[in-house]
Amino acid sequence: MSGALYIISAPSGAGKTSLVSQLIELDSHIVVSVSSTTRPMRTGEQNGVNYHFLTVEEFEVKIAENDFLEHAKVFDNYYGTSKSSVEEQLRKGKDVILEIDYQGAQQVRKIMPEATSIFILPPSKEELKRRLTGRGTDSEEVIAKRLAESMNEMSHYDEFDYLVINNHFQTALEELHSIFKSGRLLKTAQVNQHQNLIQQLLES
Repeated sequence: MSGALYIISAPSGAGKTSLVSQLIELDSHIVVSVSSTTRPMRTGEQNGVNYHFLTVEEFEVKIAENDFLEHAKVFDNYYGTSKSSVEEQLRKGKDVILEIDYQGAQQVRKIMPEATSIFILPPSKEELKRRLTGRGTDSEEVIAKRLAESMNEMSHYDEFDYLVINNHFQTALEELHSIFKSGRLLKTAQVNQHQNLIQQLLES
């Protein structure tokens, strides 16, 4: 049995992280891909749990070997999703989530076009701003910049297969989970999992 690959993207403030955290608690067949990075490990982080921490040289070797489904350089540090790591989880029958932005999603689709993509939207611009300002620690300038970045991210919603509106958290979580459950009922997934049964049923 093999799992399926899912891309989940959202603007900052849409609640993606909370939804995904609850989703993997709810369904043991779903895992989140652990990204690779060259940034230093922070206090409390664990290699292989928070990130796969690599040297710049190790990361660039993997780029040369085409081992990244997507990667980018942000503030002098590399970040990326290892293709071999994802494929290993898929072979174990896990549904794998990539939490990446629309640019990363564009890269992944070129390599694995069978990936299912989901975009999470906030219920309104006012609610999005409220969530972005909820911390109470950021300046108006920082908040304005985050809001502008979120608007740019949201403009790419139509590149995705599914849309989930995170108005009521529990409803959004159920809708998100239903996408994964329905994916397992696709003919290709069912045939893959129940080949022996189908052969037996069709024997004359």
